[in-house]
Amino acid sequence: MDLLEIMRRRRSIRNYSGEEIPEESLTKVLQAGLLSASGKAKRPWEFIVVRQRKTLDDLSGCRAGGVKMLKEAQCAIVVIGDETEQDVWIEDCSVAMANMHLMASSLGIGSCWVQGRLRNADEKTTEEFVRERLGFPENYKLEAILTLGMPDAEAPAHQLDELPMEKIKWERYQK
Repeated sequence: MDLLEIMRRRRSIRNYSGEEIPEESLTKVLQAGLLSASGKAKRPWEFIVVRQRKTLDDLSGCRAGGVKMLKEAQCAIVVIGDETEQDVWIEDCSVAMANMHLMASSLGIGSCWVQGRLRNADEKTTEEFVRERLGFPENYKLEAILTLGMPDAEAPAHQLDELPMEKIKWERYQK
């Protein structure tokens, strides 16, 4: 399958079957994150892999209103970045998240990006909530959480002829 086809088929999956993620597949998802491009090759990210059901259930409270898919996920990858290591840590962590998202999809694993940065739990920031539970240092900032699980249903692929081509400007911005 070529990359455009993987992108076409990638959907945010929020409902999981409960089936275990093959260990080899999880390793490939993490390797895809580690292979991500980063400014000056600094790789300011760290990935915290969470598999314990109690911790996943607890993390579901990281955003106001809750994040239900964490209660169903078989695994989550928390992506944090060292803001003292790289001024573009946000972009670098986002590239790593996107690579893992695409790799998961290519392997038949459902995934969903749970935005952490600039979000709030009920009484604190999402970052504070997650840091209290996972213990990462203050210089590391939360970018996002990638939920992973085997999908309970197949979502339809995006159609190339339905893409908003008007978003593309050639040479100069034009309305």
